[in-house]
Amino acid sequence: MSVSEQFLPAFLEDVVGDRFGRYSKYIIQDRAIPDVRDGLKPVQRRILYSMYEAGNTPDKPYRKSAKTVGDVMGNYHPHGDSSIYDGMVRMAQSWKMGHVLIDGHGNWGSLDDDPPAAMRYTEARLSPIAMEILRDIDKRTVGFKDNFDNTAKEPVVLPSRYPNLLVNGVSGISSGFATEIPPHNLREVIDACIAVMDNPDMELDALMNIIKGPDFPTGGIIMGEEGIREAFSTGKGRVYIRSRTEIEELRGGKKQIVITEIPYQVVKSRLVTAMENIRIEKKVDGITEVRDESGRNGLRIVVELRKDADSEGILNYLLKKTDLQVTYNFNMVAIVNRAPRQLGIIPILKAYIEHQIEIVTNRTRYDLDKAEDRAHVLDGLVKALNILDEVIATIKASKNRQDAQKNLVEKFDFTERQADAILVLQLYRLTNLEITSLEKEMKELNKTIASLRAILSSKNKLYKVIKDELMQIRNTYGIDRRSEIQGEVEEIKVNLEVMVAPEDVLVALSHEGYVKRTSKLSFTRSGGDSTNTGLKEGDYLRYLLDVNTIDSLLIFTAKGQYFLLPVHQIPEYKWKDNGTAIVNVIPLGKEDRIAGVIPVSKFDEPGKSLVFVTRRGQVKRTELKEYYTNRSSAVVACKVGANDEIIKISLSGSDKDLLLITKNGMAIRFMEDEINPMGRAAGGVKGIQLKDDDEVVAAEWVQGEEGEVLVVSDLGYAKRSLLLDYPLQGRGGKGVFTFEFKDGKRVRSNGTSLLASFAVKEEIEWLAVLENGEIHVISSEKVPIDERKSTGKSVVPATKTNKVAHVWIKPDLQ
Repeated sequence: MSVSEQFLPAFLEDVVGDRFGRYSKYIIQDRAIPDVRDGLKPVQRRILYSMYEAGNTPDKPYRKSAKTVGDVMGNYHPHGDSSIYDGMVRMAQSWKMGHVLIDGHGNWGSLDDDPPAAMRYTEARLSPIAMEILRDIDKRTVGFKDNFDNTAKEPVVLPSRYPNLLVNGVSGISSGFATEIPPHNLREVIDACIAVMDNPDMELDALMNIIKGPDFPTGGIIMGEEGIREAFSTGKGRVYIRSRTEIEELRGGKKQIVITEIPYQVVKSRLVTAMENIRIEKKVDGITEVRDESGRNGLRIVVELRKDADSEGILNYLLKKTDLQVTYNFNMVAIVNRAPRQLGIIPILKAYIEHQIEIVTNRTRYDLDKAEDRAHVLDGLVKALNILDEVIATIKASKNRQDAQKNLVEKFDFTERQADAILVLQLYRLTNLEITSLEKEMKELNKTIASLRAILSSKNKLYKVIKDELMQIRNTYGIDRRSEIQGEVEEIKVNLEVMVAPEDVLVALSHEGYVKRTSKLSFTRSGGDSTNTGLKEGDYLRYLLDVNTIDSLLIFTAKGQYFLLPVHQIPEYKWKDNGTAIVNVIPLGKEDRIAGVIPVSKFDEPGKSLVFVTRRGQVKRTELKEYYTNRSSAVVACKVGANDEIIKISLSGSDKDLLLITKNGMAIRFMEDEINPMGRAAGGVKGIQLKDDDEVVAAEWVQGEEGEVLVVSDLGYAKRSLLLDYPLQGRGGKGVFTFEFKDGKRVRSNGTSLLASFAVKEEIEWLAVLENGEIHVISSEKVPIDERKSTGKSVVPATKTNKVAHVWIKPDLQ
């Protein structure tokens, strides 16, 4: 046979898939996922059995952990000492286990995640309750299998005389599966187990009257009854664990937050550090000191507050931003019949009950076999004592022990077992007293045999034995519940005033999109002039807002999106600094631009709406409260057509008229309340009827007949016309003329389109930016008042080759 004929072709994915499948099976069954019957992973089972086998029990002195690790590694678990010692450490840590299975002596770590001492320094022995997991293992109650090198036998599962999987919980990750089962209260679990035995068809609601929910060794408050119900039903669910806190009054009106219990699996030192960082970084105003006062009397973390601090608000902030409150996700996966399954609590209890039926049945059979064997021996001894002289004579006449045993069997009809017992009988047992005691023992033995046979023949009696033994464990080891169950999940509301010290500030946004937050002090020290702010060359100020750090800005884009930006999140700069690009603060798209910025203090202000005007003449009104969001990314503000964009957004009380001005010099005035309120993502309704080559360039809110309408053309011509000349019309009409364009060979052109319009009652200053970057500041008083349909006057030195590019009202503090 050639070398090539010894190999079969195979695809790589088939080989890898097969090998990974085998690996996954091993990891799931033999390393990471616990057995539903005893609630132990293989390494934990091997540690407990090895300690039991070595006599390292609660009634003996402590033994070095390294000795135990060596025994386990050499006999049962060839995976390295660290994995074995890690398993020992977890079983010895009272803040991780509902009831520790290993009684540790020395440094076994701490709630601060301090590492345990090396195994050569620590000592350990089995805890008393661990003996209940191993009880009756010597009575053939569980199956045994060969160890890794076939030199010894190890148990497949432990008897586990109480439901350890639920009492101590487990956490593990394997390939394709993970498990997260929380600890529960021993008394509640045993009561539930007995209840299911009494009523196998018990509903979950009835069971939840017995087991309220998890019971974590670190205590805390568990919120979310629905999450517990879902987890108990399906094996998956979510609850919230909140620390136990109290606000204490101190002398002088000061207060402090005292934390006495923290959530399960939260590292105390990291929690304290996180709260201290909040104090250092001043994310919350009012914390003066964070201290860890934990000691022999238990856990105690103190957060000391300033005299005028909002203690409830700060506590809520800490609950929201630190691990003072965490989510806990149930994922109750265990090995059932050598396969992983996600289980609700009733299937877990039923699987445990089936295991106990098997354990007690096997133990009873073992005890019955022993009792029947002893009864058989006693029967032979009593018979021999009744014919003692003949038995002695037969023994004396025999050649040797084997011959004597053979003669007793043949002559007196003893069994070999009885004959062997007679031959080893000590001479003092031939007294009358011993004969009486043998008869008494025989009578007691017959009672025991009858009782054991009754247990094996009656399911009710078998159940009674299991229940009685469970109740004995419950009464011996049961403790009061440590975690409090709270049905509803409390929503944590954090007032912005807690996180941010209220301060009046200025927010500046330039045309090129540079933004900054500046203190009033910096503004005053720089001369208190809005025109001398720091700007890049060619840039100019577009918005200057007088706001508070606890306010928010609604930033709208031309494409109909918006961002909610809290003022305190805008980077702070001096007044003379340029600021930072807005894209560093909000994720504004490259193809989009800012169409409007509106500061908001309260979103629930009654009667307030946002009105949108688009270039194609669409108008939309939506209540302000619709625009509150917790998202930092873009949100839809208004539906905008493909060839359209938003040109104006205003916060309105719906008590004014809306005046729209178009590029071709048309204007329409209608009452704002003609626009019915719509949803946030709606597209709006028609505000003005436009010709194909026309578009809206400005929108102003006006009231009454006082004031003027100022319009500006692309060649810098402007004029004011009286507001009373603009009649109130119905929404959606063509409107009236507001500007007359002139152009010809002998006539100097006044422009081809309008760029902007302002409603003016008092003098304002407006900026005109030419295409070459020149900026001109013009007073409204310099613009002549003329008829509505007139040509205006040149007020900006623009030409056909250097037209006006942008027109804004000069930003200034009001």
